[in-house]
Formats: sequence, structure tokens, C-alpha cells
Amino acid sequence: MRMRAVILLALLQVFAAGCASAPFPETELVALDPEVANGVPERFKGRMPDSFQLLTTVVFEYNWRTFTGIGTVQIRAQDQSFRVACMSPMGVKLFELSGDRNSATTHYAIADFSKYGNLSEAVGSDIRKIYFDLVPGPGARVWKRTYRHVYRQSSGKGTLEYVFAGSAGDLIEKNFYEDDGIVWRVSYYEYHDQDGKRWPRGIVFMHYQYGYRLTIRQKELSA
Repeated sequence: MRMRAVILLALLQVFAAGCASAPFPETELVALDPEVANGVPERFKGRMPDSFQLLTTVVFEYNWRTFTGIGTVQIRAQDQSFRVACMSPMGVKLFELSGDRNSATTHYAIADFSKYGNLSEAVGSDIRKIYFDLVPGPGARVWKRTYRHVYRQSSGKGTLEYVFAGSAGDLIEKNFYEDDGIVWRVSYYEYHDQDGKRWPRGIVFMHYQYGYRLTIRQKELSA
């Protein structure tokens, strides 16, 4: 069994299952205003906060089981560093780790995780997919449609795809494909404006290869 799936299963076995969260409303697909449609990725990047801290709830779903956790996420886009901590709804601290683009370090983890593999590598990999590299590179190919702009570029052994849509031209999907099809997808929902910056209140991360889903509700943002 893949390491990330094993770690997730271990977490589900340690704590009682919670209820899966309700889905987020889909982004309304409207014709992009000509002013918004010009330079969509650049406009989106300019509205995102450079560094921030979030209070979140996370629902892990794997193998027909669910677990709800409460966490904090600190992101610094400038150097692509992060710090994340998670606890159970009963207040039991599960883990705390930090990292950057290339590596991650576990500062604390409950003993039950120690025999299941590298926790920092598993969690850190998903954090990077969700919170970093949110716009395509300059060499990406673009398909401009009435209701969405799709950018694709090579990434490692596959293709990374960005989908921008909605009245503000927000990033609504980030997909990674290999030859056999889609490997993982991040979907972003319910964008909210705060202090001149914009961030999604809902995120769903689907890892099709490993068979699990993370549903993230972002409740508070602070600089």
C-alpha cells in the first residue's frame, strides 16, 4: 500500500470517524469580462496574499472512512515555506511539521504514526500541491474559452493543468495528468476578498492514484 494512504489509514484507525463535510457550491461559470480575460493568471496572482496563516477544518476520506481534524496552516509564497499543525476535534495534537519546496521536517507526531512511514514527506507533498505554484509558467499553452481559460505545461513525468473561471477569473482547478490519466486534482471554491487580497474558503484535494480525498474549510485568514 502506498505510504500516504497507509499514513491516512493509520490516522483513521487512531481516532473515531467524523461526518463527511457537505460539498461546496460550484463556481458560477459566466462569460469572462474582456478586461478580466486579459492576463488572467497575472491578475489572479496579484490578488493572492504573499504570506498568511489559516485556521482550517480538514476532512480526510479514505477506504470508506472519514476523520475530521482542526488545523493551522502558515504559508510564505516568497520562499515557498510552510508550517502546518493538526489536532483531533477532542483537542489531541496529531502532528506539527514545517518545510519548503524541497523538504519537510516533522516537529511532533503521535507515536502511532512512527511505524507507518515518513509523515512529513506525505503531508508536505500535498501542502505543496494545494498552496504553491498556483499560476502557470510563461511557456504554458493556453486555450481561451467563453467560460474558462485552460493552461497546460509539462511537469515532471506528466502535465500540469490550470483552469481559471468565474466572474473574477479565479483558479478553480489544478490538475496533474500522466499517461494513464489524471493523478490528482485540487478544486478551489468560494473565493473571499479581505484587505485587498483574495483566497478560497473551500478546497477539495483528490488523489486518484492513492484513493483519498481531503476537504478543507478555511475559516480565518491573517497576515
